[in-house]
Amino acid sequence: MAVEIERKFLVTNDSWRENAEDCTRYVQGYLSREPERTVRVRIAGEKAFLTIKGKPPEDAPLETPEFEYAIPKADAEAMLKICLPGVIDKTRYRIPHEGKVFEVDEFAGDNAGLVVAEIELTHSAESFARPAWLGAEVTEDHRYKNASLSVTPYGRWPKP
Repeated sequence: MAVEIERKFLVTNDSWRENAEDCTRYVQGYLSREPERTVRVRIAGEKAFLTIKGKPPEDAPLETPEFEYAIPKADAEAMLKICLPGVIDKTRYRIPHEGKVFEVDEFAGDNAGLVVAEIELTHSAESFARPAWLGAEVTEDHRYKNASLSVTPYGRWPKP
């Protein structure tokens, strides 16, 4: 079984842009947003994917079962039309940092103003160097999950 081990952080400033290697626009929607399983359709540039994510086990909250399959872009475009309301639109940048790669997502549309960084790890306890622009960890704050952002976009959150 495929497992994704990922940590997510807020981004504190724009200095990450200095080392960004590439960027890709992502448009994604959800066929299911159940806590036990999400089914996502994603177009990433000229590629498209269908992804099924399960609920992480209680004893390993960072280890999400994940199955991702390449699909024809035309199929993804058609599937996006039957997805649940709330499409995610973001640009993803890859930023190498001390042997690891952070992916920074800059959201658009109803989630504009939100910028988060993710890092995929090989095991839950893996250590990594934190770049200066990396802010508070939000891995376990479900509001920052893309499926949640498709229901309650960042632009609609109460402002402090």
